[in-house]
Amino acid sequence: MVNNKLIDDKVIKLFSAKNLVFIATLMKDGSPQLSPVWANYEDGFILVNTAEGRIKHKNILRDPRVAVSVTSNDDPLDMTTIRGTVIEIIPDYQYHHADKLTQQYLGRTNYPFKQPDEKRIIFKIKPEKVFVLPELQMTD
Repeated sequence: MVNNKLIDDKVIKLFSAKNLVFIATLMKDGSPQLSPVWANYEDGFILVNTAEGRIKHKNILRDPRVAVSVTSNDDPLDMTTIRGTVIEIIPDYQYHHADKLTQQYLGRTNYPFKQPDEKRIIFKIKPEKVFVLPELQMTD
């Protein structure tokens, strides 16, 4: 079911919890590339945090079209898939967004996986198509 409202409360809730998000990008030859990431929802956009130079970053520089999917850890039927475009790549060199996601996913203050010379960035994704499973009506 494609949601005309685009992002509803159910989708926002999925992106606000400890649910792992998967982002699909396109390789040079058009084949899909899939990566698990931390992400959140803010002001109408999906924000994905990663490091500069990774394959998904290189793919997005060439083709900004992406798909993201998130499934509830508690209920695998509680899910959404979003197709959209990366409209901006934002530096997160001070790790503010990475720290925010660390709080969301790990309940800790500081991002614990810093690597020497690593530069964090944020993909700002504008949702264009949103797919949400309808609520199931359980009957006896």
